Amino acid sequence: MTRNDRAASRPVNRVPAIVLVVLALALAACSDPTATGGDGGPAGGDGGGGEAVTMARATWDTGWFQAEVYRQLLGELGYEVSDPADATRDANGFYPALARGEFDLWANGWSPLHEPYLEGELFTGATYDTAITFVGQQVADGARQGYLVDAATADELGLTSMSDLADASVAETFDDDGDGLADLLGCNDGWGCNLTISEHLEQLDWGANVEQVVGDYPDLFEQAIADVEAGEPTLFYTWTPNWTVAELVPGEDVVWLESPSLPDVDQTEVEGLEGCAGDADPCDLGWQINDIQVAANTDFLDEHPDVRALLEEVQIPLDDIAAQNDEMYQAAEYTTEDLEAAAETWISDNRDAVDSWLEAARS
Repeated sequence: MTRNDRAASRPVNRVPAIVLVVLALALAACSDPTATGGDGGPAGGDGGGGEAVTMARATWDTGWFQAEVYRQLLGELGYEVSDPADATRDANGFYPALARGEFDLWANGWSPLHEPYLEGELFTGATYDTAITFVGQQVADGARQGYLVDAATADELGLTSMSDLADASVAETFDDDGDGLADLLGCNDGWGCNLTISEHLEQLDWGANVEQVVGDYPDLFEQAIADVEAGEPTLFYTWTPNWTVAELVPGEDVVWLESPSLPDVDQTEVEGLEGCAGDADPCDLGWQINDIQVAANTDFLDEHPDVRALLEEVQIPLDDIAAQNDEMYQAAEYTTEDLEAAAETWISDNRDAVDSWLEAARS
């Protein structure tokens, strides 16, 4: 079974979607309908008393493990939790539904990338605060994004920054379709990374010589793997946590390129980033570093202080997420049962911390 065939055997296709869009009220009304279900988490605790909690999860499968961990923890707190797999949403469908109270939470918030969803817009142009709160610090400064190039081409041309592609002769090295522009393997149409890359192409010094190749991200990354293995010049986008950096390892197969950032974007530097071109430290990726947090309906949190307390406590190490992501990618088939087992194992391995989180929530 090939990796592309493997996608069809999974509960939901692997699709990353990091959306940076402020939706108008009209778009909110057209978002995906909700879906709930599942058997809930393990029974236990004396918090929720069997009360229902409705969870969603993101379409990018690098966040599914965290969603399952939170589902099981809320189950231990005593809540009957819907299966996030039955409500897999991209960000522009999820956040308006969360604000309307159709969902209670998900574990896949990126801050500040998703902060535009905290504010809605009326037809009059007036804005209002939505009923959404980011809570806790699941992974502080763990969500990193940027551009990478195969190490061989970086060494050959002395590439250290995307700004090097402002030289048309350098950009042509990555031209696959003969139009003279570098082909950057990017993201799915309309998703946040796609939109931000498009902004980079329009506004940054290197953008005029580059075009984004748009498609299904797993397929694009399979192309990147094949090109690097064949010794072809390869330019692509990725983020962490993600199985991609285990398949094309920064510092070995590929290197991160620094980049200027868009105006008014800060916190783009990462200290000690393995595989930054030219051994730059800190490495300025040109993309704002994000915290991964739970996004929850504010009214729900106000009505359930024990849930808020639990969410404020939970932390999942980036390395643990990355290890599960790569295990999922490597598997010929990765089922819902495998995902549940991975979360159960992680909770068991971190039982002391988990018990302290639950104690804080119950008190």
